[in-house]
Amino acid sequence: MAPKRKATSKANGEPPSKKPEPSISRAPRKEEQDTKDDPSRTTTVDFDHSRVEEQYGIVQREFYPPEMSNERCERYNNNEIPRPIEILEQTIADTAEARAQIKPGEAVVHWFKRDLRTHDNKGLSLAGQLAKKYNIPLIAMFIVSPQDYQAHFTSPPRVDFELRTLEVLKRDLGEKDIPLFVETVEDRKTVPARLLELFEKWGAKHVFCNIEYEVDELRREAKMTKKCLERGIDFTAVHDDVVVAPGQLHTQQGKQFSVYSPWSRAWIAHLHANPDMLNAFEAPGQNPPTARERFKDIFDTPIPSAPENKKLSEEERKRFTHLWPAGEHEALERLERFLNQKIGVYKSTRNFPAANSTAMLSVHHSAGTLAARTAVRSARDVNSTKKLDGGNEGIKGWISEVAWRDFYKHVLSHWPYVCMHKPFKYEYTNIEWEYDADLFDKWCRGVTGFPIVDAAMRQLNHMGYMHNRCRMIVASFLAKDLLIDWRMGERYFMEHLIDGDFASNNGGWGFSASTGVDPQPYFRIFNPLLQSEKFDAEGDYIRKWVPELAEVEGKAVHDPYGRGAGVVAERNGYPRPVVDHKESRGRALKRYKDGLGRETA
Repeated sequence: MAPKRKATSKANGEPPSKKPEPSISRAPRKEEQDTKDDPSRTTTVDFDHSRVEEQYGIVQREFYPPEMSNERCERYNNNEIPRPIEILEQTIADTAEARAQIKPGEAVVHWFKRDLRTHDNKGLSLAGQLAKKYNIPLIAMFIVSPQDYQAHFTSPPRVDFELRTLEVLKRDLGEKDIPLFVETVEDRKTVPARLLELFEKWGAKHVFCNIEYEVDELRREAKMTKKCLERGIDFTAVHDDVVVAPGQLHTQQGKQFSVYSPWSRAWIAHLHANPDMLNAFEAPGQNPPTARERFKDIFDTPIPSAPENKKLSEEERKRFTHLWPAGEHEALERLERFLNQKIGVYKSTRNFPAANSTAMLSVHHSAGTLAARTAVRSARDVNSTKKLDGGNEGIKGWISEVAWRDFYKHVLSHWPYVCMHKPFKYEYTNIEWEYDADLFDKWCRGVTGFPIVDAAMRQLNHMGYMHNRCRMIVASFLAKDLLIDWRMGERYFMEHLIDGDFASNNGGWGFSASTGVDPQPYFRIFNPLLQSEKFDAEGDYIRKWVPELAEVEGKAVHDPYGRGAGVVAERNGYPRPVVDHKESRGRALKRYKDGLGRETA
C-alpha cells in the first residue's frame, strides 16, 4: 500500500498539515557507510530516498543518513561492527597511560550536559577534587546547540527547563566562586573545535564530563579524547547517568540481556555485591578567591535565551515554570516528599492516572537534576532493609521503575541501531504501516473519540507530561488500532515531553508496538475501553482532560456513544470513534503476521 499522506511533525510541535506534498528527492544518492573490515574507513553505497522513513519525517535527512539495512543491524548483533560505546571504552583504555602523564594546567573544566546538578555528580566531583588538590580554579561549562536540539527532537519545554535549571546552577556554583560558562553554538559540527578553543584559552589541562549513551555523543567523546590528547589535554569521560554502567551485566552465556526481568535480577545482585556503587559523590568545594576576578566576564554573562527553533510563547513559559519548577533543589524536595508521603503505597496505586501517586521526578532524571543513584539510595534508606528487592512493596516497586531507565540505556549502548530509526526487532521493518495525516493529527490533538486516549494526549499537549500507563495506552492505540508507524509517535512524544529521554522513550514505544526488547507479542493489543475502565474506573482523569465529557455520568464516560451518552457528547462537540477497535485489532494481527511472515502463536 502506498503511503496516503505525508505526516511530518513540524519543529515547532504543530501537528502535520493535512495536504502536504513530498519534499524529498526520489533519486538514489551515494552515502558513506562504515566498511566491514575497518569501521574507520568508508565506502559509498546507494540509498533510495523515496523511502517513507524520509518522506514522513522519521529520518531528518539534514542530520542523518536514511534508515540502515537489516543486514547492517545483524552485523552489529553478530559483533562484526564495533559498537560506539566499545570504541569509546577502547579509546579511553588506549590513551590512559598518556593521559596520566599530563600535569595540571591553570584550570580544571567540567562540561555539563544532562547532569545539571552539583550534588552526587561523578564527573563534577572528580573535577572538583583535582582542582582542590592543585589549588587551581574549577570552571563549569554548558553548550546550547540548536541543531542538536532539532536532531534529537528535543521539545521546547525541555529546552526551557534546561535553561531555567542553568540559572539555578549558575547561582549555586557562584556561591563557591565557580564560574559557569554557557554559550550557544549554532553549527553542531563545530562544537568540538569550540571546546578545544575554550580549553586552551583557559589553560585547562584536565577536562571531565559524564557519558551520554546515544550514538552521536559516544562517537564525539571518543574523538574528543583523542583530539584533546593531541593538544596535551586529558579529556576524561565517566559513567554517571546510570547506576550500573552498560557492559557490566551479562547472561550466563556472556551476552547482554534483552529482557528486563532477568536483567533486573542481575542489576540488583550486582548492587548488593557492590553497595559502594550507591555512595554519593561529594560536591565541589570553594574555588580560590582569585577565580571571581579572573573569570569576571563569565560571572557577568547571563544564561542565553532559547534558540529560535525551540522558543515558547510567554503563556507557555509561565505555564511550564509553574508546573515544573527547575533545579536540583526542587528535585531533592520532590524526592523527599514522595519518600515521606507516597512511596509506601506506590506499587498498588502507580497505574491510576487520577491518583497523583507517582513521584513526578522523570523530568529531573532526564535533565540530570537528580541522579538515578541518588533516587535508588534514598529509597533504600527509608526501607526496612538494605536489600533493593526486599521490605516495603512500594519501595521495591519504585526502585524497579528507576531500574527500567538503566535498562533502556544498556539496550541503547549494546544495540545502537535503535538510535538510527530501526526497531530493536529489525525484522519488524517489513510491517506495512499507515501514514494517514488526518488520523495522526486527531491522535496528536486528542480527538480520536476514545476518551482515555484523548485525555492522555491532551495532558501531554498541556503539561509536556503523560502518566506512564497512559503512555502505553496511546502508543498501542497509534501502532495497533491506527496502524500508524510507531516512530511518528515516538517523535511526537520527544517533541512535546518535558521529560523526553531518548532511551526510555524509544524503549517504551518499542514495548507498546511490540517491536522492542522485553517482548510483548504482537497479538497482545491493548483494548482502550478495558484499559480505561480498569485504570480510570470513576472517569476522573477523563473528565479532567476532556471537558466535553464532564457532564457524562457513570461508566458511560469511557464510551459515551456506545453507552447512551452520545447526545451529551455530540452536543459538547466530542467526536465519534475514528476506528472500531475490534476491526482494527483484526487488521493489526494480519498486518503484523504478513510483515513477519509467520503465524500467530
